[in-house]
Amino acid sequence: MSDPKSRSPKLAKASQKSKAPARKYPAKSGAKNTSRNTGTQRQRGNSSPKPASLKSTTQVNASGWIKLALLAVAVAVVLCLGMMWVALFKPMPLQKTTLLTIREGQTYNGLIRQMADKGWIRFPLVLKVYTRLMSPGSLKAGVYEIPAAQTPAKLIALLGNGKLARLNRVTVIEGANWRQLSAKWKADYAIEQKWLLQPEAMIAQQLGIKGNSIEGWLSPDTYYFAQGTEDSQILKTLYQAQKKTLDTAWLKRSAGLPYKTPYEALIMASIVEKETGIASERPEVAAVFINRLRLGMRLQTDPTVIYGMGANYQGNITRTDLQTPTPWNTYQINGLPPTPIAMPGKAAIEAALHPANTPALYFVASGTGGHVFSDTLEQHNKAVARYLALGRLKRQQAAAQSTEP
Repeated sequence: MSDPKSRSPKLAKASQKSKAPARKYPAKSGAKNTSRNTGTQRQRGNSSPKPASLKSTTQVNASGWIKLALLAVAVAVVLCLGMMWVALFKPMPLQKTTLLTIREGQTYNGLIRQMADKGWIRFPLVLKVYTRLMSPGSLKAGVYEIPAAQTPAKLIALLGNGKLARLNRVTVIEGANWRQLSAKWKADYAIEQKWLLQPEAMIAQQLGIKGNSIEGWLSPDTYYFAQGTEDSQILKTLYQAQKKTLDTAWLKRSAGLPYKTPYEALIMASIVEKETGIASERPEVAAVFINRLRLGMRLQTDPTVIYGMGANYQGNITRTDLQTPTPWNTYQINGLPPTPIAMPGKAAIEAALHPANTPALYFVASGTGGHVFSDTLEQHNKAVARYLALGRLKRQQAAAQSTEP
């Protein structure tokens, strides 16, 4: 064998050239296959995932809106429940027991508005709806004690059943008489009745009144008593208030008055009270009657006739009524009647003890409000004629209006 090293350099080069050069790129068949495979992969990578991505996004968006809507509903529910709790069950900001006045004819809506104005409640509309749905009993006029830290819902329930009506309002109007007041109080369930069941003379005796009449001795005002207070306590309170007013005014009375006792001044005050409701006229009305007493003239005042008629009075007095004697008919008797004819207020008592400085002896209604005062009978007759003429004119005008189409 020959030594490879001994080969000719040319042969070695030829041998090297005869060797096929290595391919830089794969064969065509292999290239096609590779290209197809690559294309398929690209198609799979570009087209197949796309529908899955859109579907996923839509689902995410829909889920987000649902969650947002549920959150909004939850927030609204929480807010509504919070408003309801505040409006109905949050204690009102009352630090101590507070008096609440319910007026005659007041409604729950009016009461709730009043409470809102005072800052006791919030969201009054919620409380109004609650009250309408619960239908509590109707409100009763009076004064109620509201406990501290009471809730609005509990308050509405208690007002409906009257359990807070710790105070009862008793009102005496100027000019009211004993017959009217006693009938009203006998029908008041909040007054424990004992004395009212007795005759008037016995009640007067128990009050310490000299005589048999309570008339004139109860001071006109508005009073508040605990529910169930006995009538004796109410009558004592009203009597003591009137007695104090009369005694105080009597000590400061004008000089030269024709009264022998404070009681006579009380009788005069009751007549003044019934004759006019105009404050500025009271001293002048009192002066007319005092001037008549001094001259020995009869008072001739219609309210005394009406009082003497009692239950027979039906709204008008006739000439026959004026001529019918009763203990109070000042057309038929001299001087003052035996008792007052009504409950006079403080202003009327003051007028009776401090009359105007006037020589007037007569007065008649003006027909336009108030009265016309006259010093002489001639002046008075003219004033009466004007009043009657004005009355006829008004009736004619009323008749003409009623016949118009």
